[in-house]
Amino acid sequence: MRLSGFLRCELAEDVEIIKRHLPDHARMTRAESGCVAFEVTQTADPMVWRVTEQFADRAAFDFHQRRTRDSEWFTATSHIPRDYEIPEQE
Repeated sequence: MRLSGFLRCELAEDVEIIKRHLPDHARMTRAESGCVAFEVTQTADPMVWRVTEQFADRAAFDFHQRRTRDSEWFTATSHIPRDYEIPEQE
């Protein structure tokens, strides 16, 4: 299961929030069972971050979503607009 898209900061402070919380979030995500790939990178526009995630299956993805919603990452960044796509599985 894949997710791709963007975090779109509206304020410079949001960029700093992402920079502060992303290392722990990335480390915890990559340690999850079923995480195949996880990248969040700043684009040429410093206010926009590209997000790509891949999980082995729906159960691993759902676990990640639940864990994330209970994390410091989500608490700190939930106000930042997200523009994500989850392609239909064949």
